[in-house]
Amino acid sequence: MSLTSKYGYKVGCGPYAPEVYRLPFPNHYRYGAGLSEAAFVERELCRFRESLTNTVAAEQVAAVLLEPVQGEGGFIPVPQTYLQGLRQLCDEHGMLLIMDEVQSGFCRTGHWGVFQHYGVVPDISTWAKAMGGGLPIGAVIGKADVMDSARPGTIGGTFGGNPVACAAALATIRLMEELQLNTRAIEIGRRVTDRFRAIQQRFPDWVGDVRGIGAMVAIELMTNGDPHQPATELTGEVLKACVSRGVLILGAGIYGNVIRFLAPLVITDELLDRGLDIIADEVANAVTRHS
Repeated sequence: MSLTSKYGYKVGCGPYAPEVYRLPFPNHYRYGAGLSEAAFVERELCRFRESLTNTVAAEQVAAVLLEPVQGEGGFIPVPQTYLQGLRQLCDEHGMLLIMDEVQSGFCRTGHWGVFQHYGVVPDISTWAKAMGGGLPIGAVIGKADVMDSARPGTIGGTFGGNPVACAAALATIRLMEELQLNTRAIEIGRRVTDRFRAIQQRFPDWVGDVRGIGAMVAIELMTNGDPHQPATELTGEVLKACVSRGVLILGAGIYGNVIRFLAPLVITDELLDRGLDIIADEVANAVTRHS
């Protein structure tokens, strides 16, 4: 709760841990201000460097933590060169790089972890959700020199490897391998992205961005073609209308104007297309009403 900036999840849950510093996620779509991605990344890395002078000293920073693809933030992939630059900065200053793979891990993006798409290896990574096939389990993976530094007998929590949840995770991972769900995620992502881009071409003033990696895809809705005018109300109408027709989709983003698509990776093409048809219909219906 100290780390998340989505305050709806944390109201009334304090006090929070001190000495947590935040920088804006490098969201080129929203904050690019007309810059090329290369120029934008350089600006954001400069912002990070400056924070080590005007916000907190580098030697006081234990670690930098980010989601390589934001989940609740709106399925925003970090730019490749930004993550590479962040890795270099962490190495330069002796800071650990931690990646949160809780929502993106276990085949969702077409790899076991989204970091594999970037070729940037974290010092520590966190995992959960899909790992247990519905049962609660999480994991922390790290480089040996980091993980072995914890003294034997010390604990970070009181949950000691529930055997049922562990068995479920092993069975789930085995099925992911047998069903080749990493490959399937790429196929689903291509199909979903094509359909979302068709919606964007039809309603360019309302559908501002289509983004994601693998089957972790989202569309961001805006008003008047302006990324800084989130279409929050319209998005809520689309979500509600889709649920009424049997398609459960989730909102995301700090303004609630992102529709994130998280189809089961074992879905058939027929069911996938039916769901996408309904989403396209309801986006069109909502846009027509608001137009």
